[in-house]
Amino acid sequence: MTRFRVVIADFIADDLAPEREVLGDIAEVVALDANAESELAGKIDDADAVMLYHNLGIGKVTISRLTRCKLIVRCGVGFDNVDRVFARERGIPVANVPDYGTEEVADSAIALTLSLTRGTHLFNSRLQRGVGPWSYLQAAPLTRLRGRVFGIIGLGRIGTATAERAKALGMDVAFYDPHKADGYDKAMGVRRVESLDDLLAEAFVVSLHCPLTDETRHIIDASALAKMPDGSYLVNTARGGCVDLTAIPPAIRSGKLAGAGVDVLPHEPPPADHPLLTAWRDPADPCFDRVVVNPHAAFYSVEGLTDMRVKGAEACRRAILGQPLRNVVN
Repeated sequence: MTRFRVVIADFIADDLAPEREVLGDIAEVVALDANAESELAGKIDDADAVMLYHNLGIGKVTISRLTRCKLIVRCGVGFDNVDRVFARERGIPVANVPDYGTEEVADSAIALTLSLTRGTHLFNSRLQRGVGPWSYLQAAPLTRLRGRVFGIIGLGRIGTATAERAKALGMDVAFYDPHKADGYDKAMGVRRVESLDDLLAEAFVVSLHCPLTDETRHIIDASALAKMPDGSYLVNTARGGCVDLTAIPPAIRSGKLAGAGVDVLPHEPPPADHPLLTAWRDPADPCFDRVVVNPHAAFYSVEGLTDMRVKGAEACRRAILGQPLRNVVN
């Protein structure tokens, strides 16, 4: 029997037990643990399938070298780090894994929301370094969440799961998603708004759950933040490029934003001198107490990571065996 080859380009660097459990009878599985596309040269060309995470992107140079690849699977929801159009021109399907960490990302979005809106992060940050009194007044005024507008940009799987959690907190959930069919709002008991400006104008919390496309790149920038109510909150567990992060520190300093939760950045790891990180690390800057930064961890749980790996491997198996593919994005 022909022995196939599956290459995991990045992120995974352990014994590959989940992947080998799925693929071991038909394929050799190799992990490169690369951090840049250039590191793939000469190591990926003969792959029958490629598994890609989020530490690097695959463009024309790499795709041109793939001589027998039957599938590139982006092990995750976002697929903006693959040149899907060129891959299709080369006859290579690109798929994603959209159903591995829905609960975890939604939980993380709500966790960031609560940490910010209830003052939990601010209290801990200030008290830990001995700043200010031992008093609730450090975060005053905090307002009740019930009835406040929780605005969602992108009501897909994760956006829907987040909406359900926000509803459980008694929040008034509104969403903007021009690609969502009519009637979904009725089924879920949430409100649809017709424009992004309408959502921004009323949202106490804006939570992003959209893919990164030309349409959504920097969908939240300085002009968008200016349309939000004073003292509102921003949470991004979607894709780093959806928010112009340089707009956050000025919005925090002016009081336009009372807090921001950032799980994803455009480049990861980010440069140390990124304006947001510089402000976030400076105890003298309001961002120190009012911004939470996580290392693209919203998806993570033991179960979620295992699901992502197994589902990615199962996609490769289907491609290698000539079975119908799922979740093709090109």
